[in-house]
Amino acid sequence: MNLSLGKIKEFVVKNYKWFIVFICLILFLDSAQNVFKNEIMKRDVIGYNLISKYLISDFATPIAKFITNFGGAIALMLITSIIAIIVKDKKIGLAIFINLITSAVINILLKNILQRPRPTEYRIIDERGYSFPSGHSMVSMAFYGFLIYLIYKYVKNKYIKNALIVILSVLIVSIGISRIYLGVHYTSDVLAGFLVGIPYLIIFATAFDKIIMNEDKT
Repeated sequence: MNLSLGKIKEFVVKNYKWFIVFICLILFLDSAQNVFKNEIMKRDVIGYNLISKYLISDFATPIAKFITNFGGAIALMLITSIIAIIVKDKKIGLAIFINLITSAVINILLKNILQRPRPTEYRIIDERGYSFPSGHSMVSMAFYGFLIYLIYKYVKNKYIKNALIVILSVLIVSIGISRIYLGVHYTSDVLAGFLVGIPYLIIFATAFDKIIMNEDKT
């Protein structure tokens, strides 16, 4: 019995990232099913009510507008270009570019399959296209999440490493919140973007190590 439990524990620890992938995708499919039924989910109402009650103000609105730009195409392409110039290993620069384009294409495909209209009642900024899953949230999770992975893997100074990881993690969450704040996404759109972005990130990072960097990892 103890031996069996030990083997199960070892299996779970060894394959934990694939459990995360499975759980995230199941949760995403659950939300997608509700979207197919044209349902406004309870989490949508709760999320916006919390943000409108505790965050929305004349002071916070310009901040939300500024933060949301970091999840937009212009900022992401600019950051990608700067990194490609600065980083010595061009394979890493190429991987960052491929990651950005791939995650954006997947998001566009999902949006056009599900075709959820954007919320219109509390719109602060104008935004076109479909709503589910949030492109800013999904691509930010994939893009900045991959930068976090690279920083964790290659930056040696632990203080710089930890500071950058915290900053980028806060940025990802803040971008998602800004989309709800600005009224261009439902809460479920943002959560779904993260739920697709996380497994995508895990799969891409694994492929990066094995295919691009030729590292043999199990």
